Amino acid sequence: MVKGFRDFILRGNVVDLAVGIVIGAAFGAVVTALVKDFITPVLGAIGGKPDFSGLYFTLNGSKFLYGEFINALLSFLLIAAAVYFFVVIPVNKLMARYKPGAEEPTPTTTCQHCLSSIPIGATRCAFCTADLTAAAGNPSASTD
Repeated sequence: MVKGFRDFILRGNVVDLAVGIVIGAAFGAVVTALVKDFITPVLGAIGGKPDFSGLYFTLNGSKFLYGEFINALLSFLLIAAAVYFFVVIPVNKLMARYKPGAEEPTPTTTCQHCLSSIPIGATRCAFCTADLTAAAGNPSASTD
């Protein structure tokens, strides 16, 4: 039981996932600090309110901190933009580079026995298993 758990934990994709989560959390903290300490004050200087986290309204004695929501929304948008521009686009370009090119379709003919579409070079129909070596119209058919 312990051996199975150890094998599961030490499996490569589990370790990669754990590293990704830790790096993602650290990146989220950096972006949150960037929004709170740099972007929000710049936007606040333009709008006249230097700190969005202090924005709120009260309804029936309950305090709604919509400024914190604005900070969280800005953080989310920056994280999403960073992931898109620094992960998604490069990975898509890399995958497109190594993706095999679109191959030309194999020329086909029709089996005269079952009317299925088969490659021109076929000597036996894959659908009805008819022998096509003597079939007329098959230029690659051999007459053994």
